[in-house]
Amino acid sequence: MVRFRLWWCSLLITFTVLFQELRFCSGWNVQTPTPPLPILPLPTYSQIKWQQREIIMFLHFGVNTFTDREWGTGQENPAIFNPTSLNTTQWATVAADAEISLMILTAKHHDGFCLWPSKYTDHSVIRSPWEGGKGDVVEDFVNAATAKGIDVGIYLSPWDRHDPRYGNDLLYNQYYLAQLQELLKKYQNVREIWFDGAKGAQAKNMSYYFSDWFSMVKELQSSINIFSDAGPDVRWVGEETGSAGYTCWSTINRTSLSIGNSTITPYLSSGDPKGTDWLPAECDVSIRPGWFWHESESPKKLSELLDIYYNSVGRNCVLLLNVPPNKSGLITDVDAQRLKEFRTAINTIFRRNLAEDCFVKVSSQRGGFGAEKMVDSDHLWSYWTPKDDDGEKDHWIEIWARDGNFLRFNVISIQEAIGLGQRIKRHEIYADGKLMVKATTVGYKRLHRLDEGEVQARVVRIKIRESKAVPLISSIGLYFDPFWHSKITVT
Repeated sequence: MVRFRLWWCSLLITFTVLFQELRFCSGWNVQTPTPPLPILPLPTYSQIKWQQREIIMFLHFGVNTFTDREWGTGQENPAIFNPTSLNTTQWATVAADAEISLMILTAKHHDGFCLWPSKYTDHSVIRSPWEGGKGDVVEDFVNAATAKGIDVGIYLSPWDRHDPRYGNDLLYNQYYLAQLQELLKKYQNVREIWFDGAKGAQAKNMSYYFSDWFSMVKELQSSINIFSDAGPDVRWVGEETGSAGYTCWSTINRTSLSIGNSTITPYLSSGDPKGTDWLPAECDVSIRPGWFWHESESPKKLSELLDIYYNSVGRNCVLLLNVPPNKSGLITDVDAQRLKEFRTAINTIFRRNLAEDCFVKVSSQRGGFGAEKMVDSDHLWSYWTPKDDDGEKDHWIEIWARDGNFLRFNVISIQEAIGLGQRIKRHEIYADGKLMVKATTVGYKRLHRLDEGEVQARVVRIKIRESKAVPLISSIGLYFDPFWHSKITVT
């Protein structure tokens, strides 16, 4: 009996070992592969949501609208602010028609006139004949945008050419902080707040207590993204033509930045691959030559707006496009129409991704992070990545046309999974072996509109020449832009 028990136990052990080996060999016991380690710094949740907006809208509106100026003097009589047909619902409708998800209003510009009834100054709508001095443009704006499902932002100019406290560091900073509190307590769910360093050469010397301002903003509404030359959440791109640097990192060193410092604009434009802060760039530009509405001006051509799109959103930035209301308080029909045409053109270009119908090959892949991840609908957390030790000097992706057909395209799109950091330093793109693109950063989105115009090829190869760590590619795309005409003359 004892022998039998020993034999039976031995048999059970043998079967158990064999079963475990069978599970291992058949993949039953294989753990789900883990993602690669992130590359610091990383974006916050609010920064990612901001980046995914791609295009947001600015509205410059105030006394300058009625004086035909860009910078007011601060001596304007509030009575000149008298829009006869002000309709913020029309503003929100224009934005919604263009699929804009965030609108930012100039609550106060450099002239110091406030579009809300501030308790701390009477240089505001209180002294305007509009609505008998009882109106509140900011409140109407917030309510109209919210009703359309659009988020809101506020611009509160640090430079104030009207208030006599300007020039006295203590008194003016107290005034400014009081207005910040007033705005952010009264108007909830603000998603972006805009600070800049703009001021005239003859302006009084002032030290702005930016650190105090930023702390107050985060205390009152912690989910806000704060924009300025130095962040802390979104940085200025360094110029106002709507174009980012050809190289554009979302990372930068905030210690090297200061608000209103014109010498740092190249650094703002390019960012820094060794930057310790995640501070993506915003490209601001107006749909018209000026920021405020002027009767003598017209909106930019569609081709100009598309150039801006490729040079901003297509270079890892968010585009902040200004669309100013006119004297009546409405967005002019021609501007609204041009904005809608712009959105329609973008949707037309990117409606069909040819790569989705192709066979995609890669240099190698980490288990569970295959080529199919680059052509699905998740462009953030679903991605291809090669093996850590695949032995390849260059990682590559190949897009093959099926059935021997040709791919017809003129735009190539690449996106990184920025939730785990920005990585790619250099990349190249080939069409049937011919070098088409030699570029640097990718980031959230890189769009290459080909100077050669339309290309027909069977195989498109993307080579990652240099990266801070293994690349994580969340999306690749081949598109045809019918609005693009090559600037190269073939003879």
